[in-house]
Amino acid sequence: MYRILKLDPALSPFAADIDLRMENYRKTKKRLLGAKGTLSDFANGYLYFGVRRTETGWVYREWAPGADRLYFTGDFNGWDPTACPMERLENGVFEVFFDGKDALRNGQKVQTVVERDGKRLRRIPLYAHRVVQDPETTLWCAEIDEPERPFPWTDEGFRPHGPLLIYECHVGMAQEKAGIGSYDEFRRNILPRVKDAGYTALQIMAIMEHPYYGSFGYQVTNFFAASSRFGRSEDLKALIDDAHRMGVAVLLDVVHSHAARNTNEGINEFDGTENQFFREGPDGDHPAWGTKLFRYGKDEVLHFLLSNLKYWQEEFHFDGFRFDGVTSMLYRDHGLGRAFTDYQCYFSLNTDTEAVTYLQLANELVHAVNPHAVTVAEDMSGMPGMCLPIRDGGIGFDYRLAMGVPDVWVKFVTDLRDEQWDMEKLWYELTTRRPGEKNVGYCESHDQALVGDKTLLFRLCDAEMYTGMEKRSQNAVIDRGVALHKMIRLLTATLAGEAYLNFMGNEFGHPEWIDFPREGNGWSYAYCRRQWSLADNGFLRYGELQAFDREMTALLRDERILERKTKRLEVSQAEKRIIYAKGQVLFAFNFHPTQSFASCFIPTPSAGKYRVLFSSDDERFGGFGRVDGAYVYRAAKVADGRYGFRCYLPARCAIIFRKEP
Repeated sequence: MYRILKLDPALSPFAADIDLRMENYRKTKKRLLGAKGTLSDFANGYLYFGVRRTETGWVYREWAPGADRLYFTGDFNGWDPTACPMERLENGVFEVFFDGKDALRNGQKVQTVVERDGKRLRRIPLYAHRVVQDPETTLWCAEIDEPERPFPWTDEGFRPHGPLLIYECHVGMAQEKAGIGSYDEFRRNILPRVKDAGYTALQIMAIMEHPYYGSFGYQVTNFFAASSRFGRSEDLKALIDDAHRMGVAVLLDVVHSHAARNTNEGINEFDGTENQFFREGPDGDHPAWGTKLFRYGKDEVLHFLLSNLKYWQEEFHFDGFRFDGVTSMLYRDHGLGRAFTDYQCYFSLNTDTEAVTYLQLANELVHAVNPHAVTVAEDMSGMPGMCLPIRDGGIGFDYRLAMGVPDVWVKFVTDLRDEQWDMEKLWYELTTRRPGEKNVGYCESHDQALVGDKTLLFRLCDAEMYTGMEKRSQNAVIDRGVALHKMIRLLTATLAGEAYLNFMGNEFGHPEWIDFPREGNGWSYAYCRRQWSLADNGFLRYGELQAFDREMTALLRDERILERKTKRLEVSQAEKRIIYAKGQVLFAFNFHPTQSFASCFIPTPSAGKYRVLFSSDDERFGGFGRVDGAYVYRAAKVADGRYGFRCYLPARCAIIFRKEP
């Protein structure tokens, strides 16, 4: 019996489905590797295919099983489409050799010419490391990018330390200027901010090349190319190397759930057929995203995708991955409109078992390449075993995003008056997990920051943010929004997961939504940037929110909050209180909009002395300073057998206490 069935007895009726999951995994692995092969050796496609240097010159190899003929063209031969034919080998592989180290050069523009059924198609090499857009024609082509010397890494032996506190970011929109930021600008300007803010990991979006900037990087065309609009590969490597020097891990937001349907720029119909990488017919099209869907049961597709993961690990030293669109991968209907209220939803003909197997192999590979790597699944379905080891019947991720938590906060903030907030529901939503599986808690991500949605502070304050955020102003709407923004983040960070995520700028309540340049806004970058100066200028309340966030991340790190078990002490709907302990730290929340408790009983796990570490009401965080940080509270046993002490607990306030040794 697999451990997953012991952890969750409700899965017992589906034991045969778990057995099938594991049998598919074993059979696929044996088919790919034989008796003695390893996944790491299998995933070396990037070392064989593409344009590569040899001891005496160059070689270009490509996999195009549906093509009749392949040619290589570019600057080196005056763009003659047929001057450089490629030799067809077995299994649809083509190759051509170039004698002499100067036969090809870095920076040369190249394309692949595919002939099929009398048609001639221009394509970008599948394993291209750099893909650029011509500023005049707007067409995309590959650029040879094979440095003679390896990048001078300085991060040997780096491994992530401390709790996983993720700073989700986008390089292009990370700058304050109205334009596209670069890898180098991010390294110089934003990395120090992330370090200072106390986050231990970057999660970088939109790295894999994508022609449409407004896709947020989720319509990938070139899987082995770092986006050229932000700079060169060496600049991205320098960014990661510097992050490691600062002790910050770097995760890639990897997109293996789908691909852009582009043909001239992408991998779609590379060899002239629709089924080289993707499913045929309507099954190969995502009905909501307008993208192409991988055929995960095809060995060559597995080779391509697994090699892609190893490439980003080995060549760029990424410390792991956040896998986008996992729910879409897992189900044939992509989870669209499905509530997942019954275990039967996870184990039916709707489940794409080939995708499940791919995700198992992907996780095994990533951790084989780097035992300290981190993998995070973006899955809203709650698939059982997503974050359990493969040997236990799981899929092998380290964490899943707690995607339901932001939805809960949106409902509370938008649809309910403060007096209607249900403390028991809030506790349940923030603390419920799949048995034995770890979550990344968050109250908002990039999704809530996009045009068409609102960040939490925008929902709380709305138009008042434009006139009421000066520290000298008195505004009840802003006071409420600032107070709840801090409490919501603290409660989520300490209860909703074993890791925590924040999207850049949200830590200080960035006031503007994200709107990528498009025809509807006159191709403007005005709302596709981050206004760091709002938090830095000293006159606005954004800086106070930033200071609170910094104190919160320090608490999570120093007290190892995320690895501590939670002890529920009080959840009171009538008085809108939530009190709990994690290790020696005690959290007391009063969500009541008007009621302050002059002599509130604070239950504790045991007797002892407690001192205030900080409160959300501290003046340095934009509060009213109603909490005495110097007083020492003595918890003792009371008549009903509980331990505790009495203190003043103001309305809309959270106090963090620590038990003294």
